[in-house]
Amino acid sequence: MITATEITGMYGIIPTPANPGADRVDARNTVDVEETARLVDQLVADGVSGIIALGTTGECPTLSEDDFDVVVDVVTEAVADRVPTFLGATEAGGHSTARRLRKVVDSGATGALLGLPMWQPLTNEMAVDFYAQISETFPELAIMVYANTRAFRQTFPVEFWEQVANAAPTVTSAKMSRGPELERMLEVTGNRINFVPSDMVVHDFATRAPETTTACWATAAGMGPEPSIALMDALDRGDAEGADRAAADIAWANEPLAHIFGNPEVFASYNIQVEKARIDAAGYCRTGPVRSPYNHLPAEFAAAAAECAERWQELRRRLAAGTGR
Repeated sequence: MITATEITGMYGIIPTPANPGADRVDARNTVDVEETARLVDQLVADGVSGIIALGTTGECPTLSEDDFDVVVDVVTEAVADRVPTFLGATEAGGHSTARRLRKVVDSGATGALLGLPMWQPLTNEMAVDFYAQISETFPELAIMVYANTRAFRQTFPVEFWEQVANAAPTVTSAKMSRGPELERMLEVTGNRINFVPSDMVVHDFATRAPETTTACWATAAGMGPEPSIALMDALDRGDAEGADRAAADIAWANEPLAHIFGNPEVFASYNIQVEKARIDAAGYCRTGPVRSPYNHLPAEFAAAAAECAERWQELRRRLAAGTGR
């Protein structure tokens, strides 16, 4: 099982490419298998350290069970054990989550990206017990806690991490968007959990906890992973100036969407759509339509996503030319 210290580098988060008509509520066989396999292979070839699939951008809860199984098989076959792979398995309840986790185990994936069941909000006691049961039931599977406060209506306080570290030994990492109490979280877990931030905040994490900030994740990798890899590489080699520059570049590229990313209520309703819109506009991946019922995006948001995509492609061009900013 992969440990906290073995999770390093830049993990690319992928969308789940969709066939035409996937935006219909009665659609079946929605996964664009060829594009999914091509995207995974391209990301690995372009230098990502790991793959995360079937998260929010991967439309995990939206997929039918048949489509979920198809994605698991396609992604793991395309990765072919070249890099660690975490597959999302979040569902509405515990029993359906367990079914998905059995599929992930059978696939041979490195681990599972796992949020809380999405029906009722869980108390802290319920949440800890959930991960403890998962750890007991699937002892061979590394768990990356999907610590998304907006999605799962849980604040994931310091006491949650302390209790999870003690009750669920297979929890070795957590996907984070922010970490205001990062130092305390590391202290109470004894560094047994790698708190993995996004490429947008990894520079802050590394400033506060340089020894334990060994990895980041990026949905922006779907537009091409090079800017996020450049940031993680600079942090890894202790290049403060290079890391400052790479972080500023990523902030500049995301600027057109900053008002959406920074508004929890708006972003909660348009997370999938905005991510798939900018990924599709960048041309690195053909995402296809957003699956029902989330297939609505205001025109002004789509325009901001397109501008973000163009800026990201500009960063990729500069990196390819070796010209920097």
